Amino acid sequence: MGMVNALGGCADEIWWRLLAGDQSCLARRDDLIPGQSLLVGEVREPLPEIPIHLSRYACRNNALSLAAFEQIEAAVREVMADVGPRRIGVVIGSSTSGIAAAEQAVAERLRSGALPASFDYAQLEFGGVAEFLAAYAGIQGPAYTLSTACSSGARALESARSLLALGVCDAVIAGGADSLCRLTANGFTALQAVSESPSNPFSLNRKGLTLGEGAALFLLTKQTGGVQLLGAGSSSEGYHMSAPEPEGTGAEAAMRAALADAGLAAEAIVYVNLHGTGTPLNDAMEAKAVSRVFGCDVVCSSTKPLVGHTLGASGAIEAAFCWLMLARRAGRELPLPPHRWDGIPDPALPRLRLAAVGEHLAPDGLAILLSNSFGFGGNNCALVLGEAAT
Repeated sequence: MGMVNALGGCADEIWWRLLAGDQSCLARRDDLIPGQSLLVGEVREPLPEIPIHLSRYACRNNALSLAAFEQIEAAVREVMADVGPRRIGVVIGSSTSGIAAAEQAVAERLRSGALPASFDYAQLEFGGVAEFLAAYAGIQGPAYTLSTACSSGARALESARSLLALGVCDAVIAGGADSLCRLTANGFTALQAVSESPSNPFSLNRKGLTLGEGAALFLLTKQTGGVQLLGAGSSSEGYHMSAPEPEGTGAEAAMRAALADAGLAAEAIVYVNLHGTGTPLNDAMEAKAVSRVFGCDVVCSSTKPLVGHTLGASGAIEAAFCWLMLARRAGRELPLPPHRWDGIPDPALPRLRLAAVGEHLAPDGLAILLSNSFGFGGNNCALVLGEAAT
């Protein structure tokens, strides 16, 4: 797994800041919304340069993807040497692609009358990120991008798992990437869904989300051992273009489908990474859905107050947080990402058990986790990750 987000540019840095519940990485941007300062989870580490021969793909979104890919490149090259480039696929989730590059290009055209010579449509086209990674790595198998709003990164992992199960690929690079841009910042602001302070999920005082950016990529294979993607479930209730179904029926269906796919009962899950955007409607429906599936005793947290809502990348980044929990488990102790909030519950919501800073679990046997991702249009996806049986 490779990852970059507001918490850092590599797994080691991200891991200790995640466990500490570090919100110091959130910063303000004055250039996204006219006349307004916006708190965001911005990647501040220098990003790798796009190679000259792939300059048509040169945009921040692809640079974020490359930063994550470089962390798994050695493993990818090893697998490619074994199975060949035609047996490896690339599936990426994104909701913005390189729209920020297009915004800059249009602004230049308005100033000068011409688009900049460096601009290419491939920078903003949704398929560009998967095409870029495939071209960079020399991969010749299926390469495509999914865009199902904020469930995109999770659905990319689900799709990769299907490619392996069907025998289409022997290995798949899968995950998500999204970069900050004015389009999404202004869009969510128009929806009155953005908070002026860090998001405060499941609180009585929640006022909206914090936007973020980042990327997370996994190398999925058929091998046993290590961290396993045990199950995936999706639903698409199509209730509304932007609002979730109020009772969380689509979210519940995705979670139950993921459990069924994994062949597990709800009682097997020891931790749930919540979608937890901090918006009034999302948190209300998710609390209802989680309580119906798991009750109110399973420990949960939303990690969006630490990195922001990374939109199409969020499902992959939050699966990566679960991956880190499992890969870095020491003995029986399972460290938990804390739920950062003001501690004031909303009495109208089922009372979920939210992880505190420094909290650990000591599950009997294997640790099995579930991660939720819910998007506009009722695009819902849940993933089940667990330790491999020995």
